Amino acid sequence: MHRKILIVLAVLAFSLAAAAQSQWTLQQSTLTYIVTHPLHHIEGVSHAARGKGICQANECEFLIAAPVKSFDSGDSNRDLHMIQAVRGAEYPMVTVRTRIPQSELKPGTIHADLQVQFAGQTADYKQVPFQVTAEGKNLRLTGTIPAKVSDFKITPPSLLTIPIKNDIPVRVDMMWSPAE
Repeated sequence: MHRKILIVLAVLAFSLAAAAQSQWTLQQSTLTYIVTHPLHHIEGVSHAARGKGICQANECEFLIAAPVKSFDSGDSNRDLHMIQAVRGAEYPMVTVRTRIPQSELKPGTIHADLQVQFAGQTADYKQVPFQVTAEGKNLRLTGTIPAKVSDFKITPPSLLTIPIKNDIPVRVDMMWSPAE
C-alpha cells in the first residue's frame, strides 16, 4: 500500500515539474511603424519596448508594451503631431498580447494571433507570420504586424490636404531570453 502511495506521489511530482512555469524576457527590440504619403515615406522607430512571457500548461502568454512617445521618425515636429493624432497623452502605451503553444518556441515560422491596444482602441490580427531564429539560448522573432489607421479609429493625418495611406505596418525585431 505504501509503495502505491509513493508511486502516485512520484507521478504527481513529475507532472507538476513538467508543468512548471517557465518565463521569457524581452532583451532587445526594434519596432518600426511605416507611414506612406504620396510625398513621403516615414519610419518611426522605438527601442523602448519591454515584455515578458510566461509559459504554463504548454502555452505561453506574452505581453509587450512600448511608450508611444518612444517612437522617433527623425523629425521631432512630426513625432509630436503623431502623439497628438494617436491621443498619446491619454493613451501613452501601445501593448500587444498573444498566446503561443510552447512547442512553437523554436526556429521556424510561427503564426500568432495578436491583440493590439493603441490609441484607446483594440484590434485583433489573426495568424500573423513571424520568423523565429535561435541565437544561443535566445530566440529572435521578426515579422510585420499589418496595422491600419482605421483599425484604431485614428483620423489620418494629412499633408497639403492629402491624408496618409490607411496601411501603417509595424516591423518587429525582438530578442527573447529564457529566465534562468
